[in-house]
Amino acid sequence: MSNCEWGVIGLGVMGENLALNLESHGFPVAVWTRNQDTVQSIVKKHSGVKFTGAKTMADFVKSLARPRRILLMVKAGGPVDSTMEGLKPLLEKGDIVIDGGNSWFEDTQRRDKDYTAAGLNFFGMGVSGGETGARFGPSMMPGGNKEAYEHARPALEAISAKTDSGPCVTYCGPDGAGHCVKMVHNGIEYADMQLIAEVYDVMGRCLGMGAFEIADVFQKWNSDTDPIASYLIEITGQILAVKDTDGAPLVDKVLDTAEQKGTGLWTNRLALMMSPSVPIPTIAAAVDSRVLSSKRNERIEASKIIPAAPIPEFTGDKAAMIGAIHDALLAAKICCYAQGMYLIQSASDHYNWNVSMKESARIWKGGCIIRAKLLDAIMKAYDRRLDLPNLLLDESFASQVREIAPAWRQVVCLAQNMGIPVPAMSSSLAYYDAYRTARLPQNLTQAQRDAFGAHTFQRLDDPDGPHAHHEWL
Repeated sequence: MSNCEWGVIGLGVMGENLALNLESHGFPVAVWTRNQDTVQSIVKKHSGVKFTGAKTMADFVKSLARPRRILLMVKAGGPVDSTMEGLKPLLEKGDIVIDGGNSWFEDTQRRDKDYTAAGLNFFGMGVSGGETGARFGPSMMPGGNKEAYEHARPALEAISAKTDSGPCVTYCGPDGAGHCVKMVHNGIEYADMQLIAEVYDVMGRCLGMGAFEIADVFQKWNSDTDPIASYLIEITGQILAVKDTDGAPLVDKVLDTAEQKGTGLWTNRLALMMSPSVPIPTIAAAVDSRVLSSKRNERIEASKIIPAAPIPEFTGDKAAMIGAIHDALLAAKICCYAQGMYLIQSASDHYNWNVSMKESARIWKGGCIIRAKLLDAIMKAYDRRLDLPNLLLDESFASQVREIAPAWRQVVCLAQNMGIPVPAMSSSLAYYDAYRTARLPQNLTQAQRDAFGAHTFQRLDDPDGPHAHHEWL
């Protein structure tokens, strides 16, 4: 009987919670995965819930009302392709399949083209918020056929996170737009987390503060009136306050190797793919930092062969330095968002997606990992100038960063003088300084290229003129 309004394939934590979210908002759900034991276990576990467990993919499809709306929550790559191939002969014109995982956006473009040729609709939809968001309200970034989106919109808006700016879901654009926006969201997330880790390290090693004392600082920074307040700031304060069974900070006992699933790397890949390429040094530094953290055995060996000098005791005004660290983190975060939004805009222009920068910021206000007070200011920046190419060109942001830049420099200098790595913080500062420099030293770089490879150059006194070559050597 075709009485289920939605179907969910893939019943891991995210799939199960999204199915529960849909059902709790009045949408009966058919559930299926290749492992029948998992299907039956989920149905039994939620016996009072309107779940229909299907034995086969064909039975699953038959249980859905038209147009069928199917959410895939399976592993990216081959599993998505094989599931879509299995569904294709069972579906009818107008049916909608949505990939809710983290897929490379070019795969989404390929899948969209394939399904469109078969008269079917396909969406690539980024879902952010983790298992809690999936159950109680995520931020969602769908991309696909606009008309088909309208069939899915009521349910997606119902299950999304809500803020004072509305439901945290919006139509991002055709084919791969949604997955691209989600991918860059994750790149910003990588950078934001790295910046917070660096601040934690500076307070710990430069100022001699313990985890519990640092937790108090982060909890103060997460106040409603603080521009730096965010979900990541909030959970950092909570994490640092957790005690192990012996009463010591549990975070101090966590191995210092951070893993990654690849979306940060994909963000860097996209930035280099663009023509012209888009500089995202803060995000790149965050990815590099995770990679370097994984080389723990080498780092331990290096610490013995090339040991760092002892960190001197900080003798300055501790409260003032904590204030400077706050401002440095805010400035670096602004640059982090500026780079991410710049990349989304560049990709949108390149692929003719017409992604709304303001809408991207709006749907990140709730449900997602990078939800932050800063997003309200970003929305206002795009209100002031719809075609804003970079947040640093908005006068409000520009004046804010100008004001706190001295504190930013002070913190970076302190860390570097003490031998404490702050790659994302310093990359953000270098990005800011380079972006606002009218004449960079790459005139010498291009002259070198012309000298050893005859790559030519353009003259400063005729920047739009023909390329020239000189026998420098």
